[in-house]
Amino acid sequence: MRVLVVGGGGREHALCWALKRDTPDADLFAAPGNPGTAQLGKNLDIEAVEVGEVLEAVKQHRIDLTIVGPEAPLAAGLADRLRAAGHAVFGPSQAAARIESSKAFAKDVMQQARIPTAASRSFTALDQALAYIKRHAEPLVVKASGLAGGKGAVVCNTRDEAARAAHAMLAEGVLGDAGREVLVEDFLAGEELSVLALTDGERLLLLPAAQDHKRLGEGDTGPNTGGMGAYCPVSMATDSLLETIRRRVLEPVLQELAARGAPYQGVLYAGIMLAPDGTPYVLEFNCRFGDPETQALLPVLPGVTAHLRDIALGTWTPRDPILSATRAAVATVLAAPGYPDKPRLGAAVDVPRDLEPGTLVFHAGTSRDPDGTLRVAGGRVLTVTGLGETVAAAREQSTRGCELIGFEGKTYRRDIAWREGRRTAKRAGAA
Repeated sequence: MRVLVVGGGGREHALCWALKRDTPDADLFAAPGNPGTAQLGKNLDIEAVEVGEVLEAVKQHRIDLTIVGPEAPLAAGLADRLRAAGHAVFGPSQAAARIESSKAFAKDVMQQARIPTAASRSFTALDQALAYIKRHAEPLVVKASGLAGGKGAVVCNTRDEAARAAHAMLAEGVLGDAGREVLVEDFLAGEELSVLALTDGERLLLLPAAQDHKRLGEGDTGPNTGGMGAYCPVSMATDSLLETIRRRVLEPVLQELAARGAPYQGVLYAGIMLAPDGTPYVLEFNCRFGDPETQALLPVLPGVTAHLRDIALGTWTPRDPILSATRAAVATVLAAPGYPDKPRLGAAVDVPRDLEPGTLVFHAGTSRDPDGTLRVAGGRVLTVTGLGETVAAAREQSTRGCELIGFEGKTYRRDIAWREGRRTAKRAGAA
């Protein structure tokens, strides 16, 4: 089988790695890929959002299956173009991908489907947004409606902070087109979960829940980022809770999208805030695998890529409602100095060849010189995934790997999965 993975980040390296694990004889291609995917297959010098060029590459290389990693090419209609040309593709249509590309659209879908979510209003005019913020309770959240690379949500402790955030998006254009429309919504307290499900538009297969760490600093301090690490499994995400999320969130959104003429095929990501009373509120939907959640999930789900293939080919017959993780995984992001605002690029990166068994390194923001030198080429440079029988053991494995990898100014958190550690300690104390 000849498989193309579209994208060039850590998520796409993890997808290529999982495909090679599950189908060793597959011929892999990545567009554009990165130095990590180059070790597993052939990189194509095509940007993920160049829909026409990707389509031509699928024809030229006789690709049997295309898996689209990032949201931007899905929002640009890549899956539609491939299907129209008769090619198998895993990923939703442009219409269905609006569940991520327009937060305002997603809110409307949730309201119509009666899915629990924070109350919100959307605005394109700054004066109306500021008037609404002026009478809104504190704290509150300002979100860019469009695609902002995971940096479009600003949690504001005060109305003044919210006004500045709205001004930056609507008047200063700091997020470009993504911030031309903003949402102002209630702040939700609780604990976040990332719940991903594979679907053909009707049936659902839930993956184990993961937990992302958005803040730059330990203890969840500092600015929001695209994600500094993730882990799975999450002990509070019981099968019972996942079934509740299936019933109250995932099934209703699929039904509403289908009713709007946008049936959903691919992976559906629900960012959940679990309220103190146990109610799962939706913070956001994404139309693709999360990053860095993918780097934690795929290594502990052997055989999972067969589901992607079968969904794309229309031959999917899932047997179980939920997939179970075979081990625990903690994925820690190594970021460039200055990330997320102004990452400094160009430093040489040293990845030892003799990292411990059970340690995986996924490339994201790297490039390779003609002489073979690996360099920092993006804000999130590498993801180091540690595997273990427990989350605590996996975190130790991941942290040891991070310590051994070298580049100037490397930044990472040593407390990924700290909430799980606190829960474990509490259970031990109660026993």
